[in-house]
Amino acid sequence: MFEVEAIPAFRDNYVWAIHDRHGAVLVDPGEPGPILTWLDSHKLKPSAILLTHHHADHTGGVDALLARWAIPVYGPPGISGVNQPVADGDTVTLAELDLAFRVLATPGHTLDHLCYLGHGRLFSGDTLFSCGCGRLFEGTPEQMHTSLTRLADLPGDTLVHCAHEYTLANIAFAQEVDPDNADLQARHREALAQRRQGLPTLPVPLARECRTNPFLRCHAPALIVAASQHLGIPIQPGLEVFTALREWKNSF
Repeated sequence: MFEVEAIPAFRDNYVWAIHDRHGAVLVDPGEPGPILTWLDSHKLKPSAILLTHHHADHTGGVDALLARWAIPVYGPPGISGVNQPVADGDTVTLAELDLAFRVLATPGHTLDHLCYLGHGRLFSGDTLFSCGCGRLFEGTPEQMHTSLTRLADLPGDTLVHCAHEYTLANIAFAQEVDPDNADLQARHREALAQRRQGLPTLPVPLARECRTNPFLRCHAPALIVAASQHLGIPIQPGLEVFTALREWKNSF
């Protein structure tokens, strides 16, 4: 059996450590200090690294880890330190922990963004957040909407492990556009309690995200009305609603 633990980094990043007594797989190790401290405290060595995209807050610890351990680094091609480039449809086999993850290409936040799916868990990087989604730094609204739709179609009991503690900020926007959503109100109460205890608000079941995340609900009547009223014109469900919500969130 393996465990998954969030290692806080920077102000609001999480490095996910998938570990057992044999070693740890690190997802998006952006800051070396907290990771090395965690490894020492658990008396573990890293056995592999998974990278979702090229932003420095997700890759900044790779060189320090490779300086101490010769381990495979899986991720999009072209990122410094990646020695096992992967792409959509590939399988990452982690024999030391007896794990395997399917690679999903999810462009939008960046063009090279990947997610990793396996063992009932999705490591979604900066594509899908709890009650939110990533900014479009490189991709188009159409690309991000397609990526999120692909993730929303995964089994509802999939646990979503995203790379930032943005949940409360995302809920504030979600409540602005979907104020009558009882599931969202319950999620807000739970997230507040978790953060008051110093706990992560993650992971979260995908089914719950599909009930509370406005960017996964772009066909819901309430979201269509909210986006149309915000723009002052009627708009179509799906991509048009997503585009309106993402631009609204940018200035919220």
